[in-house]
Amino acid sequence: GIPSDRVILKDGDIVTCDVVAELNGFMGDAARTFLVGDVKEETRLLVDRTKECFFEGLKKAQIGNRIGDVSAAVQACAEGYGYGVVRELTGHGIGREMHQEPDVPNYGKAGRGPRIQKGMAFCIEPMINMGKRNVVLGHDGWAVCSADGLPTAHYENTVIITDNGPEMTTYEEGLNG
Repeated sequence: GIPSDRVILKDGDIVTCDVVAELNGFMGDAARTFLVGDVKEETRLLVDRTKECFFEGLKKAQIGNRIGDVSAAVQACAEGYGYGVVRELTGHGIGREMHQEPDVPNYGKAGRGPRIQKGMAFCIEPMINMGKRNVVLGHDGWAVCSADGLPTAHYENTVIITDNGPEMTTYEEGLNG
């Protein structure tokens, strides 16, 4: 949501920070979900598994594959754990603007969508619900929460496709859990 003076986080919560930075006219976008205090094991697992979903999708971000291959891998990983996959919000192309083509859904069918090519830059960003996939917009018009009130986790990195595979521009070992 939008920052304010009101403190709403409490022990056991999780909170996601989604940050965009610009350098020399190009954008980078990343999101992490953080644990607040003593978090239930099932919630901690949701956060860890959402990151796992990202890396399953990243494996498919290869020249010649399709965006649907990335999407299907994220969905299969999440649903394999019994989680809901948010459909109203997606990953996206990125460059001189934050949201560009192509959309990179967290669900879909392998073999569909634009073909992945060298030089493409996009964000893979699983948004995974512990319960059903449905979300609602918060009272501030910005925050998004699960419709059933169960925890939701989000993990995102900006990826550039190279001859050597995908390169994450927003990932730094040691800062990412």
